[in-house]
Amino acid sequence: MRTWVDMLKAADAEILKWASGQFWAAPMRTCMQDAEWHAEGDVWTHTTMVFNEVTRLDAYGELSREEQVVLLFVALLHDAGKPETTVLDPETGRTRSPKHSIVGASLAREVLRELKCELATREHIVNLVRYHGRPPYLLESGNPEREVIRLSWLLSNQLLYLFALADTRGRTSKEMSRPEDMLHMWRDTAADHGCFLTGYPFANDQARFLFYRDELTSLHYTPHEDYRCTVAMMSGLPGAGKDTWLARERPDLPVVSLDAVREELDVDATDNQGTVIQTAREKCREHLRASRDFAFNATSITAQLRKRWIDLFADYGARVDIVYLEPPLSTLLKQNKERNASVPESVIRHLQGKVEVPTMAEAHSVKLVADPTD
Repeated sequence: MRTWVDMLKAADAEILKWASGQFWAAPMRTCMQDAEWHAEGDVWTHTTMVFNEVTRLDAYGELSREEQVVLLFVALLHDAGKPETTVLDPETGRTRSPKHSIVGASLAREVLRELKCELATREHIVNLVRYHGRPPYLLESGNPEREVIRLSWLLSNQLLYLFALADTRGRTSKEMSRPEDMLHMWRDTAADHGCFLTGYPFANDQARFLFYRDELTSLHYTPHEDYRCTVAMMSGLPGAGKDTWLARERPDLPVVSLDAVREELDVDATDNQGTVIQTAREKCREHLRASRDFAFNATSITAQLRKRWIDLFADYGARVDIVYLEPPLSTLLKQNKERNASVPESVIRHLQGKVEVPTMAEAHSVKLVADPTD
């Protein structure tokens, strides 16, 4: 089994057997966990227990095969970040694994990319791994309603709830430290707000945009969508085909490109970028002040980098539509070599590990394009 399609056709036991021989399974076998929470021992033992509990869920048979395999892969990878993050707390002497879900999400993206998993499905699994531990701590979030609503546009609350049940049952604890009543509260809170099976029904795109920016005064408020202009914000590694996509799909838009600004100022990509950024921001402001639609073209591969520009666009009342391109790595490397200012392959491979695929929590819309040539 070498592809996601193969996984969808395989029996559950075959998937577990395949996983047991992967490079990321071995470190889990030697990574011990806190005995109070995981008396069963190492991470891989817990992982296989959770995997089996997923298949025993009452709702498992009602899911589509793809939903089933999504849950199985969340089970396989939800704690895959523990070997890299597990430490012994010097004060308590107990084992803990801070931020293991973040590391696990990054590893999940790598594993699923190798399996050629469809882009949207891959990112759904990545987000489920990233946030798999949230349901048991709903009341500690301070605002339970906001918590379930916030995640509803990043993942399926139904699948998150079902996985949390399997994760709770797939362990041997000295005491029930994760009562299932709390998980049922997650389900019920999401259902009450209409976001158990789908994303929360915001009044419009602007309401959702403001919600994730902590600027929505009330969930019942319907903000006007009188945008001054629309910014098509490109995102993707060097060589992904952003220029080509814009030329084909948005030929009439003026483009503010960091690469073009560098060429204009004769600044190398390895030099200090302060002047480049300042010049690009002013070019953006010219379009924004004129209420003119335009495209912003840069790699923008992390949420932090994107936010700096989105904040600028939002300050002028613009609508922000992100377009993320991710062709196969072989295609990307080929296209990069054909560019006037190509980037070393080692740099691209390094950057690939840092990619944070855009989510609906960042902009008014997000378009994920797996094959920019289509």
